[in-house]
Amino acid sequence: MVHESKILGNRTLFDVRIVHLLEFKSQLQHAEDYENIIKTAESSNVKARQLAAHLIPRFFKYFPGLSGNAVDAHLDLCEAEELGIRMQAIRGLPLFCKDTPEHLSKIVDILAQLLMAEENVERDAVQKALLSLLRQDVKASLTALFKHIESVNEQIVDENLRQRTLIFIRDKVFPLKAELLKPSDQMERHIIDLIKKSLQDVTGAEFKMFMDFLKNLNIFGEKAPPE
Repeated sequence: MVHESKILGNRTLFDVRIVHLLEFKSQLQHAEDYENIIKTAESSNVKARQLAAHLIPRFFKYFPGLSGNAVDAHLDLCEAEELGIRMQAIRGLPLFCKDTPEHLSKIVDILAQLLMAEENVERDAVQKALLSLLRQDVKASLTALFKHIESVNEQIVDENLRQRTLIFIRDKVFPLKAELLKPSDQMERHIIDLIKKSLQDVTGAEFKMFMDFLKNLNIFGEKAPPE
């Protein structure tokens, strides 16, 4: 990781107030410094925006009054033209939830949409970020993910995003079910409830995929108790 001091060459963008924030990150009087970082997300300087993508989530928890502006600015960085900026911004998304879990569902929702990224390395970063949040709170994360799968009030979600989300759950979540689905019985029943909501309007291929999901659950597998 590149240290901030190696990038703080352009003082017209990063003045001494940002150095103050790095030194006194827990003091609320430096909210102006953090706001200055947020504004830097709109800079034309690539290094400045890349540093903003690193700093915005790093200091997010200290300035709840600026949370909305911070998330919005970071989302813009996730959509930057430069791959390096997008990668830095994606990697930083889980940090928004590390000490402020109330933001987890929103960040999972954002990451799910980023599964549509065209670059393989970018999708890999998105998947790693999602797995990080699944390890933090698997129930809330799965609930947010399944909102991109289920049909609500006859409104069909984006089909491409639906498929990417299904593939992520199939290929990344279920192979780690022993690690992620804890407590096992409670979480498997939660997944069953989520799948039921998603069966209102599915294709044949999607139905088969859902059935494959269920076969992976202990509650329906060989270890299932007789009923």
